[in-house]
Amino acid sequence: MGKTPEETKVVMTELVLPNMTNLLGNLLGGELMHRMDIAGALACMRHSGAQVTTVAVDAIEFKHPVRLGEMVSVEAKLVWTGKTSMKVKITATAENLATGAVIVTNVAMFTFVAMGRDGRKITVPKLLPQTDEEKSDFEREERAYLLRRGAHQPQDGSDDKR
Repeated sequence: MGKTPEETKVVMTELVLPNMTNLLGNLLGGELMHRMDIAGALACMRHSGAQVTTVAVDAIEFKHPVRLGEMVSVEAKLVWTGKTSMKVKITATAENLATGAVIVTNVAMFTFVAMGRDGRKITVPKLLPQTDEEKSDFEREERAYLLRRGAHQPQDGSDDKR
């Protein structure tokens, strides 16, 4: 039985404090990446019902700084699943609490693998995209997976495809 992308969604929100910033008063990139990794892991754990581990970070775009005193929100939602792996889109936003202005600061794609108690990969439920955007995201990631798989055939005969 699968889950919809909306059922996997996780949102983490926090106030940016001085101990989280660099000398310019901006949230440290590593701090934000840490929060993105946690949100992504939680979304994948919500989907799989298992522990997960990060296996790839495709991209992190730093579009805008998150400033001291702003509220940073990190939203993670699955966009694709394979046999054991899950790809999650993670979007960070900053809200100026004085003006109410919200801006997208970062977008990233992370890949996680579900792990059993014995430390081995386990099968994850199928993702069930509902909206046109979710279906488009799933198909795009499926094509990218097949391209990567064609370029990097496993040597042990294993196959992460359903």
